[in-house]
Amino acid sequence: MPRIVTELPGPRAREYLEKSQQYEPRSIGYQEPLVWEKASGCVITDVDGNEFIDWCSGVLVTNVGHCHPYYVEQVKAQAEKLFNCYDFISTPRVDLAEKLVEISAPHLDKAFIVTTGSDATEAALRMARRVHEGWEIIGFHGAFHGRTLGAASVGASLGVHEGYGPLVPGCIHAPFPYCYRCPLGCEGPESCGFQCLEYLDWVVSQESCGELCAVISEPYQGGAGSIIPPPGWFEQLDQWRRERGLIFILDEVQSSFGRTGKMFCMEHWDIQPDLVTLGKGLASGVPCAAVIGTSEVMDALPPGSMGSTFGGNPLSCVAALASIEIIERERLVENSARMGRLMMEAFAAMQQEYEQLGDVRGMGLVLGLEIVEDEASKQPAAGLAAAIVHQCYLRGLACIHPIGMFGNVIRVAPPLVITEEQIGESLDIFEAALQAALGDNG
Repeated sequence: MPRIVTELPGPRAREYLEKSQQYEPRSIGYQEPLVWEKASGCVITDVDGNEFIDWCSGVLVTNVGHCHPYYVEQVKAQAEKLFNCYDFISTPRVDLAEKLVEISAPHLDKAFIVTTGSDATEAALRMARRVHEGWEIIGFHGAFHGRTLGAASVGASLGVHEGYGPLVPGCIHAPFPYCYRCPLGCEGPESCGFQCLEYLDWVVSQESCGELCAVISEPYQGGAGSIIPPPGWFEQLDQWRRERGLIFILDEVQSSFGRTGKMFCMEHWDIQPDLVTLGKGLASGVPCAAVIGTSEVMDALPPGSMGSTFGGNPLSCVAALASIEIIERERLVENSARMGRLMMEAFAAMQQEYEQLGDVRGMGLVLGLEIVEDEASKQPAAGLAAAIVHQCYLRGLACIHPIGMFGNVIRVAPPLVITEEQIGESLDIFEAALQAALGDNG
């Protein structure tokens, strides 16, 4: 079990929490008062020596676990050679581009390396608009593609638009299949016939000026609450955009490199996106992101039209190559699928006992627990969700603050190296935290 040696938060943690409040802006997201000092595998140690099982992976970043020895060795070795060389070719950048093409879908044959997921979104949007005659981008309600202006404009999640004034013109938004709370009032995916796709035609007819260019979507909506589309939906969306000659951008910043039980989430479906954005788990900690795509789209841009000061720097590329090697060598994709099934089964069993677990959804090692007042009303219970996360913290389980459109979804996303024993321990902690939170709210 995790080791708690001081009252939480401990004295050193309180010191740094006070410093953060004094010197850092409040725009930084709120989390439990856990001040990290070091981490290994799936275990975090705070500045006071308290240990926590990690259910957040640094927000879906450290897929290979914290400070994996081989990863650290490779990054250290590169740090002694070269950090950055801008647009000049380096062997790690070319090797990473080759590796990304090698492990992705056969029709994706080029890779452009950047720094962050938002960078990757912006690059994909620029590529699509440059190669296509149109310029309008279709996105989905609840989507999060980044916080830069273009990425925020094609997204439509809470907190990304409010208070920032006009967004980039030409962005059209339509409902995403949130089957637990269908915005169109459907009873469930078995009977709806993908009405949200039919509604997409209506949205386009009312909002488009006839200059459609591309469709962008996450494979599952992470920030909106780990919302998983029903089987067949993505195949229908891919067909819909093909019939209209649109470019398909798939945002796999959160969902790639084993997170969903496949190397890339798109492998779950029979689809062929033109551009795929990558980030977060690509380099398992060191900032690195990429766009992989078809030559037809990516080679249409002239030399010098895309660039990034730190994009493709040798240190980040070596970190990404090391991360991919660990994922392949240690079969972490398979471990993600297997451990994810164990967690889904356990949460499904809890759901039968606790009606406040309104919906349990997920793929591999990214799950969403939607917390509600009761099963019948489905009334979002954001306060209860926050209380559960806090009780988890007090018991040595690190979760991020509840997410989702109503702030009532607990995201479960441990590093892919998590063991069956650690899953058992963390599930016991979670159930105890849930019982404690229900007692406090009772």
